[in-house]
Amino acid sequence: MLHHIIPSKTRRKILELFFKNTKENYYLRRIVREVNEEVNAVKRELDILTEAKALIREKRLNKVFYSLNKNWIYFDEFLRIFAKSGSVYVQIHKNLSRIGKLKYIAMAKSLVKDGMEKKEDVAILFVGVVVIPEIELVMAEVEKAMGREINYTVMTEEEFAFRKKSNDPFIWRFLRQPKIMLLGQEEELVK
Repeated sequence: MLHHIIPSKTRRKILELFFKNTKENYYLRRIVREVNEEVNAVKRELDILTEAKALIREKRLNKVFYSLNKNWIYFDEFLRIFAKSGSVYVQIHKNLSRIGKLKYIAMAKSLVKDGMEKKEDVAILFVGVVVIPEIELVMAEVEKAMGREINYTVMTEEEFAFRKKSNDPFIWRFLRQPKIMLLGQEEELVK
């Protein structure tokens, strides 16, 4: 799908690399290896992305390093876009019919942005009629792909509505944090 919006395959690969590893710094040769494209094409796209302020270029000793500009005006939008092409989204949507009838799937933005969340924090919230054994299998695949455990919770619509209405701190802590909607609308989720 992204090839319609970002026609340059090399630029898409570079952006995906940086947005899936938001804390990483890369030098040219490593980027070339990671995206598996010609060095000249990578260099040209890095220049374009640096000029657009998407990337920050920094010279250290005899190497030039590139990092994602977290103050870039479109940072949040691209973070959401690339989150929806990541392993979490792909695994969940590929198995959506097996998981059950879901109304909302919300992912904490910190899971994508930093790759970290506090142990007690929920990273993904599933609301609807869920087949628990299936969601456990899907989340095991997601955790395997991400290389770490992900804290998630499952609720029926009724339980979710009740806990929201009764000002449950667990639910409201999740709802107040920045999130990425994988299914459903955020406005409906928090109202």
